[in-house]
Amino acid sequence: MTQTARTPFMGRRSLLTGGAALTAGAALTATSAVPAQAAPPQGIATPGPVTVTPDDPRYADLTRGINQRWAGRPEYVRLVTTTGQVVSAVQEAVRAGKRIAVRSGGHCYEDFVFNKDVQVVIDMSAMTEVYFDQARGAFAVEAGASNLNVYEALYKLWGVALPAGSCYSVSAGGHISGGGYGLLSRRHGLTVDHLYGVEVVVVDKDGTARAVVATREKNDPNRELWWAHTGGGGGNFGVITRYWLRSPDASGTDPSRLLPRPPSEVLLHASALHWDDLDEESFTRLLRNWGSWHERNSAPDSPYTSLFGLLKLTHRSAGQVGLITQMDATVPGARALLDRYLTEVLEGVGAKGRAMTRRMGEHAPLPQFSAPRRLPWFLATDSLSGANPTLRGKYKSAYMRKGFTDAQIKALYKHLSRTDYSNPDALVQVDSYGGRINAVASDATAVPQRDSVLKLQYMAFWTDEADDARHLAWVRDLYRDVYADTGGVPVPGEVNDGCYVNYPDTDLGDPAWNTSKTSWAELYYKGNYPRLQRAKAAWDPRNVFRHAQSVRLP
Repeated sequence: MTQTARTPFMGRRSLLTGGAALTAGAALTATSAVPAQAAPPQGIATPGPVTVTPDDPRYADLTRGINQRWAGRPEYVRLVTTTGQVVSAVQEAVRAGKRIAVRSGGHCYEDFVFNKDVQVVIDMSAMTEVYFDQARGAFAVEAGASNLNVYEALYKLWGVALPAGSCYSVSAGGHISGGGYGLLSRRHGLTVDHLYGVEVVVVDKDGTARAVVATREKNDPNRELWWAHTGGGGGNFGVITRYWLRSPDASGTDPSRLLPRPPSEVLLHASALHWDDLDEESFTRLLRNWGSWHERNSAPDSPYTSLFGLLKLTHRSAGQVGLITQMDATVPGARALLDRYLTEVLEGVGAKGRAMTRRMGEHAPLPQFSAPRRLPWFLATDSLSGANPTLRGKYKSAYMRKGFTDAQIKALYKHLSRTDYSNPDALVQVDSYGGRINAVASDATAVPQRDSVLKLQYMAFWTDEADDARHLAWVRDLYRDVYADTGGVPVPGEVNDGCYVNYPDTDLGDPAWNTSKTSWAELYYKGNYPRLQRAKAAWDPRNVFRHAQSVRLP
């Protein structure tokens, strides 16, 4: 019998029996039977689908995501609870010639879901089940399941985890398809490195909607569709309804051995350097230390794969620069390794580490971790979770194969210490990267950045629409200046290695901000883009699923 877990707060229906009725390569048409399901308890019907139109009081909540800059005006939102309902919703929209967009968690940074051209939004937020599928020997996660619910179900019921993101409310649909990474990734790789299969509702060239299962099995005729979802990003090939996850080196039938086991305990540390104690010389020393440490300690076999750090370079108006670190407390000499790391990244900086008493972008103040504390893993994961669902925002990204150049440090200091701009919620977050991520070939998945040691996210949050121009200008000017030597964007080369598709940035396609000869597609996908285009032609030949930076038909 398939083992299942209801995700917290959602008892929406009886749990799926693992999709055993769908073998690799099987498909559902709009008129065929849906996957086998466990019979609901007597008297309880499977809910949905639900259609929400502009006159419904729920409409405003369902037509915006986490970034409050974007609000849509679709003709309706269709909330679905089964794969069969998704097939029907897609078929109905295609027959009517309606433009479709898909929402799972609502965390898309750009207007790919909520824009004036979208007429129908298919909302996956009620498809939240997490269960072990015995027929496939893998864990199934529906597209609407949030990171926190996935972590809780996998860990509490089976003692395993995914190396996925720290933002609790991000949902699986977009997060996994774009690659997925988090605090366990240096030790266990990207989320997609553990992706076994995916179920996608696609539209054939004749306009027929059907559900297809694609796996990583070498003999699966749909394998390229699986590969396209190992970093190709959401909204490109169809509607993702569920994933199956099992580590590629796992064997046997015991679920507790089929995904990574997180450490039972971690050391969590958060400190801050006061901006009043930082001048350009000490700021430069900090960034040089940070870069050189990661260059030395990010090989797949490094003892520091069990450490993940976040350097939060806030604008001066925030008062503090943050340094957050998680270390596996169960590795031999864990505390000594952590102390050595902190000593090396702060060596010669001069500024004294103090309690982190200010919010740092999406992270709340963490003064309780000014000295390293040993915590159970799940509690630590919950403690570092963060989101700002009521703010407007702009985001950019970059991978780095080496530490910062002097010119990049100078540009960062200039804009972070500007006195003609003030926003305590403006920052550059510099994450640890590498480790086991870099043990995978650049074409094994759709994520090509497999020798980087740092990953950056540029971001600014604000409240009022009237302030859009001011904050957008700051982020754009900062980013352009940091990458001035390569046309205003992180063109892959000796130091930089492109951008992260899950932090989409439409400026990458704007010649006003990208003066290089490298397209947005090359920045995200590098040499993997032509293969993604071939998958697009095979699985979405009518270009039903599209947005400003969707994979183009060849």
